[in-house]
Amino acid sequence: MSNMRGLDTPVRSIRKRVFMEVAKLGFEANSETLLDDMEAIPYEIVNDDTEKYRESTYRSRAIVRERLRLAMGLSLRPEDKPVHLTAGVQESNISEKYYEPPLMQVIPSACESCEENKYEVSNMCKGCLAHPCQEVCPKGAISMVNGRSYIDQEKCIKCGKCKSVCPYDAIAKKERPCKHACGVGAIVSDKYGRAYIDTDKCVSCGMCMVSCPFGAISDKSQIFQLIRALQEENEIIAEIAPAFVGQFGENINPRNIKAALLELGFKEVHEVALGADIGAVAEAHHYVEKVVTGELPFLLTSCCPSWAMLAKKYFPDLIDQISQELTPMVATARSIKKEHPNAKVVFIGPCAAKKLEASRRSVRSDVDFVITFEELQAMFDAKEIDLTQYSAESSFHDATGAGRGYACAGGVAEAIEKCINEYYPDVEVNIEHAEGLAECKKTLALAKAGKLNGCLIEGMGCPGGCIAGAGTNIPVLKAKKNLAAYVKSSSKSIPPQELEEIELE
Repeated sequence: MSNMRGLDTPVRSIRKRVFMEVAKLGFEANSETLLDDMEAIPYEIVNDDTEKYRESTYRSRAIVRERLRLAMGLSLRPEDKPVHLTAGVQESNISEKYYEPPLMQVIPSACESCEENKYEVSNMCKGCLAHPCQEVCPKGAISMVNGRSYIDQEKCIKCGKCKSVCPYDAIAKKERPCKHACGVGAIVSDKYGRAYIDTDKCVSCGMCMVSCPFGAISDKSQIFQLIRALQEENEIIAEIAPAFVGQFGENINPRNIKAALLELGFKEVHEVALGADIGAVAEAHHYVEKVVTGELPFLLTSCCPSWAMLAKKYFPDLIDQISQELTPMVATARSIKKEHPNAKVVFIGPCAAKKLEASRRSVRSDVDFVITFEELQAMFDAKEIDLTQYSAESSFHDATGAGRGYACAGGVAEAIEKCINEYYPDVEVNIEHAEGLAECKKTLALAKAGKLNGCLIEGMGCPGGCIAGAGTNIPVLKAKKNLAAYVKSSSKSIPPQELEEIELE
C-alpha cells in the first residue's frame, strides 16, 4: 500500500505548490493585500492552462481552497453554512504558533468515497471449469452468471478465500487505502460514504494522509506564522531531526542545509540527535536502575509521539512504564533555550504528530514551531533557494551515531542497548521493537499481559520509523540507506555516560 511513498505524483505536486504559495504569502504579504492575495491563489494553481486534476476546474479549485486553509493553520469550512475562504486569517496572521484542532482532516470535497472492503470479480475471469472460487466459499456467495463468476455481496463475508485460489488473479479486493493504513481504526464513513477521522481514536501519525491517492487528507501547517516570525524577530534557531539525510536532494549535505537555513533567516542550526543522545544515556541508566532491578516490569521508550499517544489512550494503566525522559525534540530545545532564553526554537522533522507534541500543555516543550521536511522544501522553493549553491563553513558536530540512528525503526532501542553495553557491561538487555500502529498495539497488549517483562520496548508509529514519517520527501528505502551511511560516518558512535548532566528541569 505504501509503495507510492516518495514518488513524484500529482498529489505531491499540488501539496508542494500550495505550501509554496502560502510561504510566498508569508514572505511578501502585507496586511492590506493579504486577503486578496489569498483569494487569488486557487485561480493561479487551477486554471485552463494547468493540468486537469479532476473532472472540473470548479471542483479542483474548491479542493485547493480547503488545502490552502489547512496550510495556513486554519480548519476546513463547514459544508452547511457560508464561511468565507479567508475567515479566521486575521487571527492566524501572527508570528507565533497558531493551531486550530484537529490536526488531521479529510477534505470532504476531495474524498472519492472509496469502498471500505469488498471482493469483486474482474474481467480477467475465464469462467473456468474448476471454478475453485465457488468451491472454497464458505457462504455459497459465488455462482456462475453468464459464464463468469459472480459474488453476491449480501452473502459475502469478505474472507478472501476466493481471491487466494483464483488461477487468473481475477478477483480484486477493493479497500479504502486510508483505512488500510490506519493502525488504530480511526477512519470511519460519514453519511455520504466519505472518509471521516474519529478524533477520539486518531493519534495523528499521518499514515492515512500519505496513503490517500486523491490527496484528500491533510494536516495543518505552521509555515505562514513561522515566516512572519522569521521576518520580525532576530533570534530564531532551527533544530533538525536526524531523518533529514537525503531529504533535500541527492548530494545535499549538512553544510548545504545549514547554510540554506541561515539564508532563510535562522540564526543557528542544531541537531536533534543531540537530544536523542541525552535520552539514550538517561534511558540506559533508567532501564538498569528500574527494569533490571525488577522495580518496573518493562520500559517503553517515548520519542515517537504517536506511539506515546497510543499507549496513553489505549493502555492507560501502562502509564508508569512509559519513559519519563524528554523526547529528543524537547531535550534539544531545552538545551538551546538554556543558552538562548529569548530565542524561538523551530523543530524541523519528518513527522506530523510532533506538531501536537509541541502544542501540548502537560510537558513544556520549549518548541515554538514545528515544520516538516516537505514544508521546509516549499519555503526554499518560495525563496528560490537552490541548496547546491550554499555551503556553511562547518557541518553538524554536536551528536553521535547513536542519536542519529533514532530516525530508523529499531534505532532508539539499539542506541540505548549500545549505551547499556558500554556503561554496564555485565547487564543483559532484552529489546523489543514495533513499527506501525497496528503492530505497536499488539506489542502493548503483550506487554500488558506480562509477556514482555524485563524488556526495553521501542514503538514507532510509522512503519520504518521517522524516515518514513508523513512529512518526508523521498522513498523510505533510500532514506534508510542514506541514514545508515550518516550514522556510520559519525565521528563518535555513542555518547559519554555523564551526558545527562545537561538534562534540564
